[in-house]
Amino acid sequence: MKFNIKLNSAETLEEIEHYWTNEDYIQLLTLFNFPDAKTIQPENLREMLFMAISDFEPNEAAEIVLTYKLSEDLNEGQISQISNDMLLDKICEEYPEINLHYALFNINQLLFKAYNGTFLNCKATLVNFEIEKPRDFDDEITKEIVLKSFNNGLSDSNIIKRLFTENMSTETRFEQAEDILWELNHKEGNNYTFITSEYWMNKDEIIASEFEGDCLMAKVEEEE
Repeated sequence: MKFNIKLNSAETLEEIEHYWTNEDYIQLLTLFNFPDAKTIQPENLREMLFMAISDFEPNEAAEIVLTYKLSEDLNEGQISQISNDMLLDKICEEYPEINLHYALFNINQLLFKAYNGTFLNCKATLVNFEIEKPRDFDDEITKEIVLKSFNNGLSDSNIIKRLFTENMSTETRFEQAEDILWELNHKEGNNYTFITSEYWMNKDEIIASEFEGDCLMAKVEEEE
């Protein structure tokens, strides 16, 4: 299948504003021993959380936030290790379980802002694009379709193309697309946006503003 892609914009983000909710801030304030967190005005929650976090050593704060967000995915030993490694490396890019990269990015950037640079600054990429479906295609646009279709518009240095050459250019299933693209949002008509790590795709690696995307999908086996 061929999907026509038109790039409207690509920009670099240092944080994903809607990721942390006011309820998250309240819960975290409580974990950081801040009294009466529920009485704080919503517009002040983030600033107060940063003040509360600053009373802790960076690795201690990282451990608290990691536990709050990822205790169902990581054990205490893993959380302790990551809380120390985050001060030295971009764990949200390097951690082997890529399904955790989205959460790790947002945790890292919360701590980066709270400590004014003690943690490394990681970045994301927001892409606004149009995708025109083939006339005989009535299914949903998925993350897999988007990534495969973008193959022709990315530079050869792009790490997705280098690590997942077969998945991007053949009928091989691309299950990792679900974790590589953190968000895929349908706006209206043919307009979509996606967010991914700058590690996976930076805005300068999109080398064409309009291109035809060849999307080879695995055949669905019919149930007997």
